[in-house]
Amino acid sequence: MSPKVEVRHLQAVIMLAEDLNFTRAAHRLHITQSTLSKQITEIEEHHRFHLFNRKNKRTVELTDVGRIFVEEARSALLHIDRAVQLGRAAREKSDGMLTIGHSSDVDQAWVSAILAIRLPLYPKLRIQLISEFSSELIRSVMAGELNMALVTAPLDNSQITAVPFAQTPLCAALPASHPAAPKEQVSLQDLTNDDWILFGRRVHPVVHDAIVDAARREGISPRNAHDIITAQQAIHLVSERVGVAILTASACIRLIGTEGVVIKPLSDTSLCFEACLVMRADDDSRLVNEFARSFLRRYEPQRISPRQMELSLPA
Repeated sequence: MSPKVEVRHLQAVIMLAEDLNFTRAAHRLHITQSTLSKQITEIEEHHRFHLFNRKNKRTVELTDVGRIFVEEARSALLHIDRAVQLGRAAREKSDGMLTIGHSSDVDQAWVSAILAIRLPLYPKLRIQLISEFSSELIRSVMAGELNMALVTAPLDNSQITAVPFAQTPLCAALPASHPAAPKEQVSLQDLTNDDWILFGRRVHPVVHDAIVDAARREGISPRNAHDIITAQQAIHLVSERVGVAILTASACIRLIGTEGVVIKPLSDTSLCFEACLVMRADDDSRLVNEFARSFLRRYEPQRISPRQMELSLPA
């Protein structure tokens, strides 16, 4: 790596490439917008190529050079993170601990299943749980920071193994006074005149895009859209009559019974997603794979055959 290109430069480029907005990227990096702009300028001037085309003071778009650079920058950071993680593991001899990630909207029964697992060969096994956005969970699994993660609708990536264990459809959270509240199921057409409250794209990119695409196919253009991070935020906005929320069923389970809010399943059966146990594709740890098999066996009847599970996970 060139002396002029530091980890902070790579992180700055990747964040800006994800958000394409200086304000949001700077906020995620916990730096000022001017500092971010300076870091991008430094790397572009030093190497004499443009990574971004500036559309205005805040927004940008990636150049062809930028797309190639970002892909390699992600790979470089993964190798750095992996080196640090392996060093820590060697220092702490952490074979007796698993670090498992999950998104904030998971069904708590899945987390309980994780905590209930006992492996005879590892009687002192400790579990560390970490909650993050789905995209960050995938990155952390690939980097070796997490041994595995529970992720709804993970993006395809050759560096991970994603084994489905449950289906999670979408539900609508409505004010009790909403015209569609008495219905057993709600369609997107029932919500045409409402503001929509959705998980932000960086929280659940596949789920977010599927909802937007489904609305576009039906010729629906929501009056306004509000991005949220947690289901609790969505329910608060619904109770304040800001709009209606479209959430995963797993997120809605713990919210049933909220005063003034009703939860109804969506009638669009295409808006159903797989909850997956995600691991690094090349992880040959006996502990990790035994733990994964033990978890997946609990959901086997509703999931896949034993032969498929055997093929999905390395021995």
